[in-house]
Amino acid sequence: MANAIQWLRSLVFVVVIYAWMAILGILFFPYALLTKRGALSACKLYARSVIWMAGWMVGIKGEVRGIVPKDEVMIAAKHQSFFDILLIFNAIPHGKFIMKRELLWTPVIGLYAKRLGCIPVDRGRKGTAIAKMVKDVATEFSEPGQLVIYPQGTRVAPGAKKPYKVGSAILYDGLGMPCVPVAANVGVFWPRTGIMRKPGRAVVEFLDPIAPGVPRSDFMAQLEQAIESQSNLLMKEAGFDPS
Repeated sequence: MANAIQWLRSLVFVVVIYAWMAILGILFFPYALLTKRGALSACKLYARSVIWMAGWMVGIKGEVRGIVPKDEVMIAAKHQSFFDILLIFNAIPHGKFIMKRELLWTPVIGLYAKRLGCIPVDRGRKGTAIAKMVKDVATEFSEPGQLVIYPQGTRVAPGAKKPYKVGSAILYDGLGMPCVPVAANVGVFWPRTGIMRKPGRAVVEFLDPIAPGVPRSDFMAQLEQAIESQSNLLMKEAGFDPS
């Protein structure tokens, strides 16, 4: 019975947050077209709203740990569900995400992502996609912000294994900026697919930055070790054994 009630609460929550996305998208549309600050304000409001609603509607309490970067950095994060995007975006001053190109054609999300300076990537054309990504990132960094990339390239369920992709290292080399790894356990409570949301404390944790200039192979090893080891600890803290 308790599971059925939680599923119904989750269904209502999902309907509400996507309806709210459409409402905010329409209300802020003129402001977003006129200025990028308008798009940023709308997206910040949406992120804060959903984080708040998740707490009282389905019992998911969002928490951000570690030192949140305020300067221009590259952020490489564990990606388990939509909720880690919201927690990270809400925490940093001006997040720009590496995103799959198909999202540009999504109503509301596509327009606002473009106005924020997010970088679309065609995941089906790896060599060309990486070269274009580097070029686009250089263009977008004419304006300040924090670039967020998901080094595994997609959402990964808790306990699942997926390799880290070299695009993160290529960006790290090209930007010459510190890279801040981010661990997460949010997928334990808000899964990558499905309706059910489980109550608990969903955490994203900003870890110690990797300084510029680390050789590519060493950087990839450090990045994966930092993110995976701390994400596993956060998942165990949440009562999930990733092994």
